[in-house]
Amino acid sequence: MGEQERRFFHALCYAVGAEKALLQAVFRARIWRGKGFIPYPPKPRFYCVTNLLMKYLSVQREKSRKYSQRWQQQHTADELKTIAAAVNYLSEHGISNLDELDASLSSVSDRAYSIREGMKTAEERMKKLQKLIEYGKNYTEYKPIHDELKKLQNGWTNKRDKYEEAHRAELTLWNAASRYLHANLPKGTKTLPIAEWEQEYADLKTQRDSDYTKLKDTRTNVSELQKIRKCVDIALRADQPEQTQSRTKRHDIDR
Repeated sequence: MGEQERRFFHALCYAVGAEKALLQAVFRARIWRGKGFIPYPPKPRFYCVTNLLMKYLSVQREKSRKYSQRWQQQHTADELKTIAAAVNYLSEHGISNLDELDASLSSVSDRAYSIREGMKTAEERMKKLQKLIEYGKNYTEYKPIHDELKKLQNGWTNKRDKYEEAHRAELTLWNAASRYLHANLPKGTKTLPIAEWEQEYADLKTQRDSDYTKLKDTRTNVSELQKIRKCVDIALRADQPEQTQSRTKRHDIDR
């Protein structure tokens, strides 16, 4: 590490409070040439992601030059913290080149989608179980009232009407439950397995809560990788004009 590079290294450590080992790993992946960090020129799919993040840092630093010195310092400190966190994430997950970054992003995105789809299936079943439990309990609780009304069908009309009026709310709930259960249970069902439905609902809720925790963690990884990929894209776009200009110069010399 040269004197100029060493000075920048210590300034970076001071700005972001980053761990020395982490920043040293970043510097080992770069070439310092006085004007900023210059990336090695590997094949496109094998770009070192750390190099590209350093290129992104240089691009952002150039963009900030039109603002005040104080704003530049704060902006640089924020960007350095972002890059230090990104480099640490890449190191922890064994990601070094662009192919590995894209593969990781695709993998965790697929995992997040798979978890969410599984949760949707469980939630749909839970909604149905809630209705089955609700209507099943209403059916069971108010069936004696309905049976009593049936006994009065052949009796005095006045007595039947008074009974029906006195229990209108319960009979309304029983009739709604009867219609729902007949429409959603296999034909010929004799008993309502309410206890089994409640146990299934509890099991699904436990699984859903566990999956939700996994989904949050997975989405955090997706978000982190997307932020890194966005920085990489900016660095790659910044490289394109330089590469085009370099090819043009070589073409002029050849002519």
